[in-house]
Amino acid sequence: MSIEKKSFGFVNNKEVFLYTLDNGKNLRAEIINYGGIIKNLWVKDLQGNFIDVVLGRDTIEEYLDNDGYFGAAIGRYANRIYKGKFNIGDESYSIGINDGENSLHGGEVGFDKYIWNVVELDEAEPALVLEIVSPDNDEGFPGTLEIKMTYKLTNNDGLVISYEAKSDKDTIVNLTNHSYFNLNGAGEDNIYNHLMSMNCDFYTPNSSECMPYGEILSVKNTPFDFTSEKLIGEDINSDYEQIKMCGGYDHNFIINGTGFREAAQVKSTRTGITMKVFTDKPGVQLYTGNCIDESRVCKSGVKYNKHGALCLETQHFPNSTSFAHFPSPVLKAGEIYSFKTEYRFSNN
Repeated sequence: MSIEKKSFGFVNNKEVFLYTLDNGKNLRAEIINYGGIIKNLWVKDLQGNFIDVVLGRDTIEEYLDNDGYFGAAIGRYANRIYKGKFNIGDESYSIGINDGENSLHGGEVGFDKYIWNVVELDEAEPALVLEIVSPDNDEGFPGTLEIKMTYKLTNNDGLVISYEAKSDKDTIVNLTNHSYFNLNGAGEDNIYNHLMSMNCDFYTPNSSECMPYGEILSVKNTPFDFTSEKLIGEDINSDYEQIKMCGGYDHNFIINGTGFREAAQVKSTRTGITMKVFTDKPGVQLYTGNCIDESRVCKSGVKYNKHGALCLETQHFPNSTSFAHFPSPVLKAGEIYSFKTEYRFSNN
């Protein structure tokens, strides 16, 4: 195992660093402390070759305009909040609007634009602890929030992201990571040949503004049924209303069970790389890169295609502040927000 650190440029005269984590086996990651971004993630394929499986940018200047949130840490609240408004008890709050009339991924300046402090952990498995403090009324959110996010490469080829937060006032918190995965390799065509299964019997359909409106539906006999393994390309271009409206998948799935359990499995039929996602969060957003800017040159001089990757963003449900029957994202003052997600890879 090893951790290497080098300069990655400057943001507002503050130096940004790139950290390379290597578990000495089949997994290597590059992470920058601007935005907590996973820049590269190399996984060995069936032939023993390292394949970079995440989309990204080459330079810090390009990440300053990171449309799509490639690889970034997301907070205070991942996904959408209707009109940026929510209540906690009798108190009403309004947060930054940056997605039409709604709030997306924490508002105009979310955690994807922070420079995080980093502590390297000298343990049996290489790990970084990234820390920030979000002040009271940051983007309109109540409470001074202390956040700790740990990236670790395990000996069994997992990338584990552990999230912790604590506030001095009642607030809402929903942290995730926004990596785009293509197990064929970043920039390799599309993800239609990826086989996927999900431990999810229900999903939350979207309004025309791409957010849940409170209904919970069965996936059975719909394009959202991944309870048995199928190719992502099978239904991604179907004329099913929810698919057509979003240009593919951009929906929250409700993960069966509680505690730390498997949420999804994805496998490239080309490289043989398999990724399993485990989490103790209640939901996962499947997003299939429907709005990728196909004209923009990205990492390694490549332009990415629509449906050129998928995101599996473990989360509280989007717009969960609006509906009492959704799991509550409220974090009480002094309590600890603590969740964990693992992306575990294999090539057999």
